Parts: sequence; C-alpha cells; structure tokens
Amino acid sequence: MASRKFNILLVSVLTAGAASLGCNQVQADRSTPSEQVQAAPVDQQQAQSSPTTQLREPDVVYVPTPQNVVDQMLAIANVNEKDVLYDLGSGDGRIPITAAQRFGIQATGIDINPERIREANENAQKAGVTDRVKFLNQDLFTSQFSDATVVTLYLLPELNVKLRPQLFQQLKPGTRIVSHDFAMGDWKPDRVVQVEGPSRTHTVYLWTIPEKVPANLQSETSK
Repeated sequence: MASRKFNILLVSVLTAGAASLGCNQVQADRSTPSEQVQAAPVDQQQAQSSPTTQLREPDVVYVPTPQNVVDQMLAIANVNEKDVLYDLGSGDGRIPITAAQRFGIQATGIDINPERIREANENAQKAGVTDRVKFLNQDLFTSQFSDATVVTLYLLPELNVKLRPQLFQQLKPGTRIVSHDFAMGDWKPDRVVQVEGPSRTHTVYLWTIPEKVPANLQSETSK
C-alpha cells in the first residue's frame, strides 16, 4: 500500500512539472509577437525617412527621354567636367546619371513623385554614381538650384514659361538651359536641334542666361 501511495505521489509530481514546463513554453511563445510589435515603430521610422507620399499631383505625365536625345541635350549644352547640372522633373534619373558617368560632374535631379525618386536612386546605385548624383523629392517651382551651370527640362510649354522667373532670378549669367521638345514662349532660343528618336523626331532647345535680361522679359526678374 505504501508503495502504491508513493507511485501515485511520484506521478502527481511529474505531471505538475510537465504542466509547469508547458505553461512556461506557452509564455515564451507569447512573448515573441509582443517583442515584434515593440520593434515595429523602428521600422516605421526608417520608412518615414524615405519619401512615401506625393507633395501634390505632378504637372506632367512621366515620359522617359530616349537615350540618344539625352546625349544630344548634354552635347548642345557643351557639358564639361566643371559643370553642375540640375534636371528639373528628373523622372528615372537618366539625365543626371548620364552626365555624372560621362563627365564626372555633380548632378541633381528634382522630382515631385516619390516613386520616380526611388527609381532614380536605384538606377544611380546600379550605375555606381551615388557619390556624384542626388535626387530630391521637391516641387521644382519652390526648389533652389542657384548653383547650377546647366539646367535640363522636359516639361510643357506653359510650365516652361511659368518657370522662367525662377531661372532668371536664381541662375548666373552663362548658365545653359536645355529643354526637350518645348520652347520658352517669347524667349528666343540660342539653338534648336532636331533629333531622330526611335518613333518620332524630337526637338532640343538651348538658352543661355544673359548678362542683361531682354526687355520683353525684364518684368519676370521681379516676380
């Protein structure tokens, strides 16, 4: 009888121990999601450091400039190793990236669409030019680009005209401005070149910021 009582007591102790171990295991399992939830704000903070929302709707639908047109835009501006280039409405970054690769210059792209900024940064990394190229998620109509010696555009005629006061106010005389396909209203270009693309003919315009703004455009410098 004493032996039987001992066996029953032993089984009870072992059962309680197993239950205790099982409970501890459940507690350990439950602690993992809690730790993951606590770590989540760190990931969110990192995500917030990259552009995630659009400042406003873009003024134009993104259409990439063919590479041979990019080449002609840089050629007509006579880009050299001393230049600083800004591409206003930079899309996937091909103009700043090409300029940095070819001439070793510092180049900046400005675009209002965060998706285009992410794409451009990825392309710059693949091209190995992240030390010379940067992309800013900004509204080009409120951006600062006064250190530019070359500015490239692929906007629309009315946007080019809207941008003119900023160009005159910010840029130094001698700065070259190149526009793909669209003119600058009554500001006469220095050169116009036709470029055959894969599916159509493209037009490239060149202007140079003058020492003295033309009389018909002088009012824009005070805007």
